[in-house]
Amino acid sequence: MISALLYPFLISLFVLMAIIYLSHRYELFMDDASHDKPQNYHQDSTPRAGGLGILAGLFLLILSPLGLKLLLPVALAFVSGIFEDFHHTLSPRRRLFLQILAALSAIWLTDSVVTYLGLGISIPYWMGIFFSTFAIVGMMNAVNIIDGFNGLASGVILLILLSFAIISYEQNNMDIFYIVLTTAGATFAFFLLNFPKGKIFLGDGGAYMLGFIVAIIGIFLASKYESVSPWYVLAIFIYPVWEVIFSIIRKLSTGLSPMQPDAYHFHMLVHRQITHSNPLTALFIVASLLPFMTLSTIFQNKSIANIAIACCFILCYSILYYTLYKKDTELSK
Repeated sequence: MISALLYPFLISLFVLMAIIYLSHRYELFMDDASHDKPQNYHQDSTPRAGGLGILAGLFLLILSPLGLKLLLPVALAFVSGIFEDFHHTLSPRRRLFLQILAALSAIWLTDSVVTYLGLGISIPYWMGIFFSTFAIVGMMNAVNIIDGFNGLASGVILLILLSFAIISYEQNNMDIFYIVLTTAGATFAFFLLNFPKGKIFLGDGGAYMLGFIVAIIGIFLASKYESVSPWYVLAIFIYPVWEVIFSIIRKLSTGLSPMQPDAYHFHMLVHRQITHSNPLTALFIVASLLPFMTLSTIFQNKSIANIAIACCFILCYSILYYTLYKKDTELSK
């Protein structure tokens, strides 16, 4: 199984280095540092096509029967964001359509549908399809939202994949284990070039794709194994999921559109008020997540424990957020 990590890593690394070289030489899919955007925290123009390198490594999914079924949905998830990386506009409606299509195709091909929610609660199959689709699309966009600093999104994804590797190995599902290792190898190659120097960015295509993959793996594990609680999956995803929910609530409460970008995401406040460093911001948040994710992995089959872990994270997040927000607004006066 070492090859499942190594070969995707090498393919992804080679393609990413080629992209960096060609992007700077021919000005391809560059993120202009001079653009005045709230999410800009880099000083040099940087290619935002990291997803292409990861996708290249993921082609080795063809060596797994289950991975082969996921290739088309993975490609659809990637395409839903790559237009933005090439500086072409894709309407939100068309982007959402591609994301839903990716989710539905994966659900159909792998029969990954959550119908048991834990705590003795079950839902009809048709409702499970709706719920699973919503969860996949939501996670795709959640990973894109936290993709703000070098190593943040990819670091969180690697932690999630580590947990999934442990669970799939314990369940003796070598297909899922192979998919997890392949994704981890390709993602780690990107991580090395993105953290700490930011030689290349993930881009919308890469963020949507990684969010899609971890979502479908989580749903597969929760739907196929009674010993894997659906609440474990939520607890493992709690940071990006809560970031989306909290951001929507926060923006609506101030009269802003949830689709409008601003400078008050959690990682932005951490950067301004704690770390004052791009890579240290990612390191701070990823390290803070490690205890929660470790506990969730240990208590993978305990719904109550994972609900408690998720609630504890939300409480810690909220306390720290409002502390930093208060300090930030006072300094800006």
